[in-house]
Amino acid sequence: MAVPIAVLDCDLLLYGRGHRTLDRFKLEDVTDEYLVSTYGFPRQFICYLVDLLGATLSRPTQRSRAISPETQILAALGFYTSGSFQTRMGDAIGISQASMSRCVANVTEALVERASQFIHFPKDEATVQTLKEGFYGLAGMPGVLGVVDCTHVAIKAPNAEDLSYVNRKGLHSLNCLMVCDSRGVLLSAETHWPGSLADCAVLEQAALTSQFETELHKDGWLLGDSSFLLRTWLMTPLHIPETPAEYRYNMAHSATHNVIERTFRTIRARFRCLDGSKGTLQYSPEKSSHIILACCVLHNISLQHGLDVWSAPATGHVEQSEEEYEQTESMDSEACRVRQELLLTHFS
Repeated sequence: MAVPIAVLDCDLLLYGRGHRTLDRFKLEDVTDEYLVSTYGFPRQFICYLVDLLGATLSRPTQRSRAISPETQILAALGFYTSGSFQTRMGDAIGISQASMSRCVANVTEALVERASQFIHFPKDEATVQTLKEGFYGLAGMPGVLGVVDCTHVAIKAPNAEDLSYVNRKGLHSLNCLMVCDSRGVLLSAETHWPGSLADCAVLEQAALTSQFETELHKDGWLLGDSSFLLRTWLMTPLHIPETPAEYRYNMAHSATHNVIERTFRTIRARFRCLDGSKGTLQYSPEKSSHIILACCVLHNISLQHGLDVWSAPATGHVEQSEEEYEQTESMDSEACRVRQELLLTHFS
């Protein structure tokens, strides 16, 4: 006689079917210091996320009981900020490691669904002017709508199209194209590009390029380093500056563009799952891309809540740029004219 085999759920064994939600952990039972040290964020921020994502995370499931939105968010924040599914963290909030993994997936998708709500360029003229003034105050560079660069995040080797994710260092990664403002707020984040693509190739194919070529470049430009080609809406440094005006332009460009490098460092400092110190992201490229984007959303929300990311401590592991680009001047004569006019008007 065949004996039926049931697949047992660890949380079901621990808590039984009588519980509709798993609520062993209560925010009011712990100190603010504990929340920040364990989950990376203060109580007010976590409560905001519960309000923001609660309805989505409470969607009906096929399970007899669901994990509460509060617990799901704590589990996800614990992973994002530590980079590991630690048994002690699951024990603290009363769920198994398998359930923690499901929580991370649920919260990640809920944040990705809201990415356009928190990561976008301003539309109204007053906010655009404030954006330009913020950059001008850094080093006197006028007309800047954002600074753009790419950063690599290591992932495990995917099962398919393996070589497309191998970067110049021979590691598997995603090449993420991002734009931020003068405070480090992300205005654009494309996190899905394969690591084998050079920065200029990523930009060539990116939605960002379509945006600026059709909508946003009429009254300003982005700043990018020499891994990108000069465009009418993307100002790059001069390869070989010769005149005092050209040196002043390059110095202002470098000082202003440095904001995106600081932003990358602080995102990695806060979200240790991205910095490589605990190993690569152990997910498919698609899921890894979503985790990176979720962290970008949380980065912007944290700035909205006044959390000072610039003061976040640096980690021991610092990601280096994969790009070893050749200095190539643009053949776009209109773009060269725009840059030359900028030099003559503001740096001569």
